Amino acid sequence: MGLKILTVDDSKTIRMIVKKAFRPYDCQIVEGENGVEGLALAAKENPDLIILDITMPVMNGAEMLAKMKEEPELKDIPVIMLTAEAGKDNVMKIVQLGVKDYMVKPFKGEQLIERVTKIMPLAEKKGDAPKEGESESKYFNLDGDIQMLAVPAKILRPTIVEVETQLKPKLKEMTGGGIKKMILDLSKTKETNVSLIKLIVTVLDNCQISGVKVLTVASAALGKELKDFQETGNIPIHFSIDDAKAAF
Repeated sequence: MGLKILTVDDSKTIRMIVKKAFRPYDCQIVEGENGVEGLALAAKENPDLIILDITMPVMNGAEMLAKMKEEPELKDIPVIMLTAEAGKDNVMKIVQLGVKDYMVKPFKGEQLIERVTKIMPLAEKKGDAPKEGESESKYFNLDGDIQMLAVPAKILRPTIVEVETQLKPKLKEMTGGGIKKMILDLSKTKETNVSLIKLIVTVLDNCQISGVKVLTVASAALGKELKDFQETGNIPIHFSIDDAKAAF
């Protein structure tokens, strides 16, 4: 069963941003418009996480959180607080409330997801069951005697979590079946960030431990950017899948 997340905010727009951010994940979103509603929903729904606005009518977020801390069933629910004020004093007040994290409005859905995955793992929604012979993973696909690992255009923390979760079992499956070659396909990846570097290093390290040879495919532009990072500066980059296959 997926996570249950309670979002409490008097702004319908913010609640929509939260709902949209979690749409790809196996989550149930429950909404409240103020602290009174939020407190009642927290007691009724027992959510796994609360995303709580600090400034609301009827009962504000700080008041709701204080009342939660008085209830044994609610006091340990992790809370991410939302605030429109970025000042140091305001942030210190929020931290002292005992929340897991905070975000300053406005924010993007991707930023919220990154914060949430620091607190708990998120599982993507499962589509229809794969047909016989089809891969069960959206990242891994077997091409003859080569295991393909293709990643999306932008790498975020949830991507790393998903790949890491699937990688070791996949490598065990590969070596058990005599598959010793992998292509890390970054051809769709457009942005170099810390998450991408971590993903590449994770894949290379685990493949080395498992005795699997891995070659990397990326665009010329991305390959040039990777050369500027100490962790990836010495990795040979191939500019097409065919070139990588020929290099094995």
